[in-house]
Amino acid sequence: MTADDADGARSEPARAPLAQARLAEVRLARAKVNYALHVTGRRADGYHLLESLVAFPEFGDRLALAPPASPPDDGALGLTVGGRFAADLGTNADTGDNLVLRALRALDARLGASATGYRLHLEKNLPVASGIGGGSADAAAALLLGLELRTGRQADRHDLDMLAALALELGADVPMCLASRPALVSGIGERIAPLPRFPAHAVVLVNPGIAIPTPAVFSRLAGRDNPPLPPTGYTGFAGVDHLVDWLGETRNDLQEAAISVAPEIGDVLAMLRRQDGVRLARMSGSGATCFALLETLGAARALAKDIGARHPHWWAAAAPVEGVAPPGG
Repeated sequence: MTADDADGARSEPARAPLAQARLAEVRLARAKVNYALHVTGRRADGYHLLESLVAFPEFGDRLALAPPASPPDDGALGLTVGGRFAADLGTNADTGDNLVLRALRALDARLGASATGYRLHLEKNLPVASGIGGGSADAAAALLLGLELRTGRQADRHDLDMLAALALELGADVPMCLASRPALVSGIGERIAPLPRFPAHAVVLVNPGIAIPTPAVFSRLAGRDNPPLPPTGYTGFAGVDHLVDWLGETRNDLQEAAISVAPEIGDVLAMLRRQDGVRLARMSGSGATCFALLETLGAARALAKDIGARHPHWWAAAAPVEGVAPPGG
């Protein structure tokens, strides 16, 4: 994939199925990138305790949702899927096991309404089981779109609290994807502290064409009681240098375990670390997607294009990460 394709969701081939379906709303389900991920313990119920810094580049799947047909159709809650990674969703793409449909049904149950007649289209631009939260982001987008469709307005603070509770029932990563802003995350993912200051920059995401089940990575984890993230004072990061310096004191505790499952991850990281302009390269989540931090989108696009040309079986995407500034800052 070239850098132009990687800006991906904006290209005509990606938009065409949505336009043809004439759907009412479209939402970008941004990739979730773990810039740092520390495993600090394990609960009695088996859930691992984590501390992470997450960011959300302006790239991801695209979800479109329309109201029931008029006159009503057969009452089915339908989902069509397109995009590069549609086939990788398997047989559950249009069944109740799909996280998008589960999210909408949970929302309808909360609002006391029947989840019938809706039509959805998912453009699957993110690799499946790749450590960047694609399914969780899709579910979060479905909750927001479903609420807007039902109420005719964007979610207010009360709505967001309600959606966050539903999101946690769907999965530990869904609440942070609902917010989709830079944050320090802890617990099993339910404790989210948005960063009041975060520098704008760019990322390149690279996946060597491998899907890794998360349990396989955790099963090879050497230790589960690792040191926590270094303190930030919860004031955020003043610039890219500040962010990179802090990240240099952090880890992804799942990275070595994932490399033992898929050695190709090590190849991706070694390649990224050799590139000019890369400030940091690391694996996201449980892999196999890796990321590189760069200061400008132009440099990120050039790198993604070069990777796509040299490794056509890999997936590479370039995207900006929006900055966050405190009020009056």
